[in-house]
Amino acid sequence: MRSFAAFFALTASLLSQVDAHGFVRGVTVKSTWTPGADPVWYYYAAGTAPVTAGWNAYNQDNGFVPPSSLQTADINCHKNATSSGLYASANAGDTVTFYWNTWADSHKGPIINYIAPCDGDCTKTSSSSLRWSKISQSSLITPGGTGTWVTDQLLTNNYTSTTVIPKNLKAGNYVFRHEIIALHGAQSVGGAQLYPQCVNFKVGGSGTVAPTSGVAGTSLYTEMMAGIVFNLYTTFTSYTYPGPALWTAAN
Repeated sequence: MRSFAAFFALTASLLSQVDAHGFVRGVTVKSTWTPGADPVWYYYAAGTAPVTAGWNAYNQDNGFVPPSSLQTADINCHKNATSSGLYASANAGDTVTFYWNTWADSHKGPIINYIAPCDGDCTKTSSSSLRWSKISQSSLITPGGTGTWVTDQLLTNNYTSTTVIPKNLKAGNYVFRHEIIALHGAQSVGGAQLYPQCVNFKVGGSGTVAPTSGVAGTSLYTEMMAGIVFNLYTTFTSYTYPGPALWTAAN
């Protein structure tokens, strides 16, 4: 059994990180709250951690996935992530709001959303079996200096970010992959910080369009890809998104 002393020590440590990174603590759809995975799950006694729709990962330091791990399963849903036992519920066309616990204002970059069908029970699938389709992305709002980014809006919106489920998406079980890429160190190869967060969803409605292929997580990005390498401290007017093109067939 993991000690309560360790549990409270970690909790205090996380709360003390004023300039901390973050995690998705939950989601809402039409005002209905579903919890995400809090990293302190690890410090509960076996079998007693809260069951959530978020994927539990080894991000107890509120940390990130480095570019050196882009070709590993960690890039899917964070380090050594495993599915928990709940689902958030939504219908095709609904707006999903993701609630981060915190975010540092220096960590500017894009927010990208993917979905992957589970072809069964998402709570029993592995991250390496998922195939991702990108459904939305946002990044630079206005240039100038280091620019105004969607992550700045995250802070002003009480650490929330939204995406719309494609209106014609076929009903079924999906994993949503909600990701921030922090670019404050990305001027050097290996300096970007990736924060993928996964949440299980049961999607209802009358949609008929399912993703036909998708991209394995290990093929989403490379270390040298534009958007993974980006100098935040030069004069720029645009940002090149990394990864596959947007999937729009169900829009």
